[in-house]
Amino acid sequence: MTDAGAAHGEAVDAVRAGLAALPPDAPVRLRKKTSNLFRFRGGAGGLTVDGLDRVLSVDPEARTADVAGMTTYADLVAATLPHGLMPLVVPQLKTITLGGAVVGLGIESSSFRDGLPHESVLEADVLTGTGDILSTREHPDLLSGLPNSYGTLGYALRLRIELAPVRPFVRLRHVRFDTAEEVAQALAEVAKTREWAGERVDFCDGVVFSAREHYMTVSEMVDTAPYLSDYTGQGIYYRSIQQRDLDFLTIHDYLWRWDTDWFWCSRALGVQHPVVRRLWPSRYRRSDVYRRIVALDRRTGLSQALARRSGVAGVEPIIQDVEVPVDRLPEFLAFFHDEIGIEPIWLCPLRQRDRRNWPLYPLDPDTTYVNIGFWSDAPLSPGQAPDHHNRRIEQVLMGLDGHKSLYSTASYTPEEFDALYGGTAYRELKARYDPDGRLPDLYTKTVTG
Repeated sequence: MTDAGAAHGEAVDAVRAGLAALPPDAPVRLRKKTSNLFRFRGGAGGLTVDGLDRVLSVDPEARTADVAGMTTYADLVAATLPHGLMPLVVPQLKTITLGGAVVGLGIESSSFRDGLPHESVLEADVLTGTGDILSTREHPDLLSGLPNSYGTLGYALRLRIELAPVRPFVRLRHVRFDTAEEVAQALAEVAKTREWAGERVDFCDGVVFSAREHYMTVSEMVDTAPYLSDYTGQGIYYRSIQQRDLDFLTIHDYLWRWDTDWFWCSRALGVQHPVVRRLWPSRYRRSDVYRRIVALDRRTGLSQALARRSGVAGVEPIIQDVEVPVDRLPEFLAFFHDEIGIEPIWLCPLRQRDRRNWPLYPLDPDTTYVNIGFWSDAPLSPGQAPDHHNRRIEQVLMGLDGHKSLYSTASYTPEEFDALYGGTAYRELKARYDPDGRLPDLYTKTVTG
C-alpha cells in the first residue's frame, strides 16, 4: 500500500469512528474547511474529515483517478494536468470538492457533452448512515442515488473517476446575440453538433448582460497560442467577453477563469475597482474568500440594515442555479428580466451523458437543458415574505419543466419537492442505507433546515 493509501485508510477509520461516537440523536454534519453551500444555518458540527482531501492515484493509461471525497478540484486538477488529463467536468470554483460535486451536483462548460460530475464516477466507497462502508460496485443503486442527496444517504469517502485528455491552450470565441431566442438556438446547435461555424467546440457557456446583449463562448483546446491573456491580476474575465471576439488562455487558466472574481460577484465587495484591486492581495482574490465575507454579512445582518436605511423593507439573497429545457430559455429570461432584474446571468448548456437513471435529479436524456446562474440580492417591498423572489422563481420553473440545484434557498412544498427530486425512490434508498435516520432527511436539510 502506498503512503497515500495508508493515510487514506487511517482517515477513513477516523471518520467511521467519529460517526459511531456521536450520540444517536446528535445531528450529523461534516466539519469541512471550505463550503460552497449558501444555506447559512449553523448548528453543531460532527464529523471531522481531515485526511480525506488527497488525490490517491492517477492512472494515465486507463485515464482514471482515485480521489478522496473531500479533495478540492484545485488539488485534483493540479494532479491530473501534468499527465495531460482533466476530470470530464470541472466545476468553476477551486474549493468545490469532488464528493460535494457528486452529492450536490456541479456543472461547467463541458457539460453539453459530458453531463454532470457524477456521470463520470466509475465507483465509490460510501460511509452510510448505518456506519457501514459500502462499495457502489456491489450497490449500484447507491451510486445512482448519490447525486443530489447532499450527504443524506452517506458520504463518499473515495471515488474513482474518468479523466479526459487535454491540450495545453484554449482558444475562446465570444459570439454576441441580440435576443434570447438567438442565443437559445445557438446553444442548442452546439449541444447537438459539437461545432460552431465549422469548428470543433470543446467547451461552451454564455453570459447575459441585458435583454439585448447575450454572448455564447465556444472554446476549443489547441496546441499553440499566439498570445495568452491573464485574468488573475487587473484583468477581469467576464468583462473581456464584451471587449474581444477572440482570446487565448492556458488550459489551467481556462478551467479557473471564473474563480478570481467569483464570476462577477467580487464587484459587490469592491474588488473590481482598480484601486481596491491593486491593494487586495492576489492570494485573496478567490471564491472561497468572498464566500466567507458573505457568510460574515449573513451573521451580522449588515446588508439588511443598510437596505432598510435606504428605504426598502430588506433585501433577499437570490443565489441560484436553475435548469430549463433550451427551448424554454427565452420564456424564463423574459420573466427574470421583468420581475427579478439581476444581471449578468450565466448560461451553461447541459445534456445527460448517457441514458442511465439518476432518480434524485432526473433529466430527460433526449433534451438539451440550459443551466441559468444568478447570484445577487433583490429588494423586498413591505409585506413581502423573506423568500418572495425565490419562491416566485420556483413557481415559474415548474411551469417550464425546470428545477434548480439545492445548494441555496429552497421553498418547495413537500409535494412539489417529491415530484422534482425523487420522492418514493429517495425514501426507498433512505430506508435501505440509513434506516435509523442518523443522517438528515433531504427535504429537511435543503428546505426547512
